[in-house]
Amino acid sequence: MNRRNLLKNAGLALAGSAILPFDSLAQSIKSEDNHLKNDNFQPLSNKRKLGASLEVSNIGLGVQNMSRTYQTIIPSRPEMLNIIRTAFDKGVTLFDAAEAYGPFEVERILGEGVASFRNKIVIETKFGWNIDQETGKRLPGLNSRPEHIKIVVEGMLKRLRTDRIDLLYQHRVDPQVPIEDVVGAIQDLIKEGKILHYGLSEPGTQTVRRAHAIHPITAIQNEYSLLWRGPEKEIIPLCEELGIGFVPWSPLGVGFLTGAIDAQTRFAQGDIRGNETRFSPENLPHNLKLGDLLKNWSEQKHATPGQISLAWLLAQKPWIVPIPGTTQMAHMLENIGADEIKFTTAELKEFNNQLDAIQIQGERLPAFVQGFSDVEAPLKKKP
Repeated sequence: MNRRNLLKNAGLALAGSAILPFDSLAQSIKSEDNHLKNDNFQPLSNKRKLGASLEVSNIGLGVQNMSRTYQTIIPSRPEMLNIIRTAFDKGVTLFDAAEAYGPFEVERILGEGVASFRNKIVIETKFGWNIDQETGKRLPGLNSRPEHIKIVVEGMLKRLRTDRIDLLYQHRVDPQVPIEDVVGAIQDLIKEGKILHYGLSEPGTQTVRRAHAIHPITAIQNEYSLLWRGPEKEIIPLCEELGIGFVPWSPLGVGFLTGAIDAQTRFAQGDIRGNETRFSPENLPHNLKLGDLLKNWSEQKHATPGQISLAWLLAQKPWIVPIPGTTQMAHMLENIGADEIKFTTAELKEFNNQLDAIQIQGERLPAFVQGFSDVEAPLKKKP
């Protein structure tokens, strides 16, 4: 079955996952010629620092699809545990989850997978969606009320089989709750030893400043890749100014940067990418110029397009740590192999010049999903 047919068959599962990264789907449909060209890479050895003190591996592992893939397939749990454990054996120390992934089940899988080496890794997870903590039912909108955050964290600790969460993100800024109240609840949890560090995902810049002024933010998690460079305008400079780490989600551009999408690709009904105008029949042929650029550089660097994409991210700032996700062992190994791909100063300049000549057409997300990003929390009312 070719990758276009797989894309068509994968469609319906994506609609309910609009807020989640897509890299697992992307990698599950790679063609064989994009598989490991060099499978003799070394384990990750280099570390990066998020914020003032949180040390992690250069590349993390997103486990968001380990309870159910975008094709609605339930992966083999033993194999998911094996991938998590092998990632650790290969040097990965940052593992990314969220209560919304499953909901809940991904945290259970991660907790089981890392139990034997829990104290040697960093677990990051996220709260903020309105999810019934008893049933796991998704309710409308967001919920970052302080009392709810504390209940959510208790559930996370049980599912993750741990006594603390190394890095807790607000998954999306709640437009009904002042960030001062959110950070206040997190500070309480830090004092109790249940949270060690915190961050924000897809926040407005003023909300970042307000939160950081109360308690230092360790990391921001936003979509960022060769396909979507929006954070370069404000968020990444703000992180540099304030000393905040940056963790890109969807670092492989929802599959586009691996070569999984071509000019003939049409998405099935329900596949959210069919609603992203950057993949519309009008815009896709133009945007495939980026795919051509990656193919040329992958040949030059003896790597895969996905590895080139991750290596480029790593070359941007020493405090950027991508978290590609997958449910395939070979793809996990390929991803961490990107750490071996290095750009010289001259190569990076040449690559960026070629990249800047390609202006991506269309929007990164449907409007109903984009509406949850770049939100500013309301100001706290004076008593």
